[in-house]
Amino acid sequence: MNDIRRTILWVIFGFSMVLLWDRWQVHNGNPATFLPTAPRPAQTASAPAANGIPSAVPAPVAGGNNAVPGPVAVPGGAAASAAPVAAGSGSAQGEHVVVRTDVMELTFDTQGGSLVRAAFPKHKDMEDRSKPFVLLDESRERVYVAQTGLIGNVAGIEYPTHKTVMNFSGERELKDGENELVVSFTSPSIGGATLVKTYTLRRGAYDIAVRHAITNTGTEPVTPQLYLQLVRDGNKPKGESSFYFTFTGPAVYTDAKKFQKIDFADIKKGKAEYPQTSSDGYVAMVQHYFATAWLLPEGMPRSISMDAVDIGSAVPDCCYRATQIAPMEAIAPGASKAVDAKLFVGPQEEKKLEALAPGLELVKDYGWLTILAKPLYWLLDKIHSILGNWGWSIMGLVLLLKIMFYWLNAKAYSSMAKMKAINPRITEMRERLKDSPQQMQQEMMKIYREEKVNPMGGCFPIMIQIPVFIALYWVLLSSVEMRNAPWAMWITDLSSPDPYFILPIFMTLTTLLQTALNPAPPDPMQAKLMWFMPLIFSVMFFFFPAGLVLYWITNNVLSIAQQWLINTRMGVPPQFNLPKFR
Repeated sequence: MNDIRRTILWVIFGFSMVLLWDRWQVHNGNPATFLPTAPRPAQTASAPAANGIPSAVPAPVAGGNNAVPGPVAVPGGAAASAAPVAAGSGSAQGEHVVVRTDVMELTFDTQGGSLVRAAFPKHKDMEDRSKPFVLLDESRERVYVAQTGLIGNVAGIEYPTHKTVMNFSGERELKDGENELVVSFTSPSIGGATLVKTYTLRRGAYDIAVRHAITNTGTEPVTPQLYLQLVRDGNKPKGESSFYFTFTGPAVYTDAKKFQKIDFADIKKGKAEYPQTSSDGYVAMVQHYFATAWLLPEGMPRSISMDAVDIGSAVPDCCYRATQIAPMEAIAPGASKAVDAKLFVGPQEEKKLEALAPGLELVKDYGWLTILAKPLYWLLDKIHSILGNWGWSIMGLVLLLKIMFYWLNAKAYSSMAKMKAINPRITEMRERLKDSPQQMQQEMMKIYREEKVNPMGGCFPIMIQIPVFIALYWVLLSSVEMRNAPWAMWITDLSSPDPYFILPIFMTLTTLLQTALNPAPPDPMQAKLMWFMPLIFSVMFFFFPAGLVLYWITNNVLSIAQQWLINTRMGVPPQFNLPKFR
């Protein structure tokens, strides 16, 4: 009976891997490998507004500061008044202004004072390491920008938006000895209001303080609403491996609903579910290692929207937008009001994200095992503060985990050693009773009882540890600290695959050695599967980051050493159970 159960479990596991691979191919936009489906009709980039023009910036309904903004037509009734700037080296009316700090090179467009490019000199491009990594961009290949502006609380009223040409003032480079760099964009008076956007950049920081100062230049009170949005295409980051199961797309955080990732496909289909209003939290765009987020002051009411917009760009699947709209109180003639916000643009460095805003560190995606992954990252970071090398820190963390689970592993390996000791007796019995399956099963259970062996005793202790090592997998996959981090010799980037495949080959050999040390299943088919599965599993590691492979090798070597030691202590000499494929 146990043999049948094992065979069934292996079949289920194998079939699950097939289905997982198939769905993964579809998720990454490739045709299904095993279960092809009929092609679906193409969908438009965005749903048209009531006037037939794609909706751009959602305008709020009337009602003052506490009114809930709704997806009404844009002021002026034209998409051009609020749609994102089309892709290109510059806008039709604005000019690009490049501003540099010690960690960022930012490009602003004077049309709207929008941030249209963000590069990070300390994080190199994965394809060309002589160039800095570019996150935000507005080019022929990509659209990813941060925009803000004002909209009215009734239809027909126009205020300065991100399409309004503004005047730039300020320094363009953070000078030695200075800790802040301030740049401003001032709009003309539109609808009786002027808007001054002031960006304050700090040395060593990826968060930007953004002040929106609105002055009433007319003779009547004005009640504009401030919108902040992130607009990007729906494509995976350039150079991103399909073997990294990472998320790319918008995200929302509120204290009520916590962190929610929103798929581009759900936005396009109009099926995205997220909080429509809140007085806290943020909206973000997330991808592997990097993120952007708009942060409004805690307690300020805001509405949240996610939609697909057609901006006429040649970039495929463009574009998607995550927007926050904050109502403002009426501004009397000659008076001014300001709203302070923050724009985070940069790498997902967990400690810095935690310090910026509640829940912002969740843009670093650990999957469903965050509760385990966060303390593992904390421990890894502490080890790195001592060793100073992320590769050695990974090995040190695995060593600590093996020590932590030593007695649990010892119990599993003791059970395996007992199974190996009685294996000759079971093999002889199976050969003798091969024509009487029922008697064979009874005799096998009798042997297990006499020898006080639990066939599943080697599985349960290991299964308990699986969530911990899956969480560690996500820690290593998600931590931007691994990006461009060297280990030793030929491994110069722990986030990239081994260029010479030396680590994956060694990992495969250690996996096969570990399989050879385990007791061979009595059933020949199971014995073959025990050898095929590690080989199939090892193939994926040829495409995994070197840091992940290093972690697995360390775990394998330590497991082999512990298993060898326990077998020797129990008087069961370690022997290699080589496969028999005849």
